[in-house]
Amino acid sequence: MKISESQKKHLRGLGHNIKPLVMIGEAGVSDSVFKEFETTLAHHELLKVRVRVGNRKTRDDLLAELCRRSHAALIARIGNVALLYRRNDEKPRIKLPK
Repeated sequence: MKISESQKKHLRGLGHNIKPLVMIGEAGVSDSVFKEFETTLAHHELLKVRVRVGNRKTRDDLLAELCRRSHAALIARIGNVALLYRRNDEKPRIKLPK
């Protein structure tokens, strides 16, 4: 999914006040966690994910796996919180600038 810098800036602004809706722990991305993530992402399009693992490399790998499996775009990551976006083609909620 290609997102320009101006679109990322717009999404970061929208995501500023969002609370993390999905939490991932040491167990990683299980099938049930991924299913809940997919449902939440389809409904909200833009969501924050909190990844609670101590190792930065593991955290980055888990986020990369989520993005790859769900075809979502990583908009921003600060510490253990990431902002992810995927457009819902059936019922879009967020209008991106050109």
